[in-house]
Amino acid sequence: MPALASLQPYARSLLRIVAGFTFSLHGLQKLFGFFGGMGGKGMTASFPTLPWFGGVLELAGGLLLLLGLFTAPVAFLLSGEMAVAYFMYHYPHGFFPISNGGELAAVYSFLFLYLSIAGPGPISLDALVRKKG
Repeated sequence: MPALASLQPYARSLLRIVAGFTFSLHGLQKLFGFFGGMGGKGMTASFPTLPWFGGVLELAGGLLLLLGLFTAPVAFLLSGEMAVAYFMYHYPHGFFPISNGGELAAVYSFLFLYLSIAGPGPISLDALVRKKG
């Protein structure tokens, strides 16, 4: 479908925006206790624990992806964060993501890897900066 193919870059922008927004919510949850906090118990991560650093990456990185700013390096960093999260917190509970609770970490990891290679799409601050340069 050639007509739909022309929409692919815009679909990539939409995917990046939604992923950045939802990912930033995890940072708000860890750092500020929003949405029930960590584990749904209103808890927040305390400095300088791994969950605190993860929350900073999730909030800042998610917002940068939402805006489409520094997309490739930020997405690559977040892909690595999610891979580490998967193997540190989920993999020890079983091989399959469906049984170890790691589906979201696995999907985010590969989604961010894709965005680091494919780029932000046309609706992004990165694209705006490229046009002015």
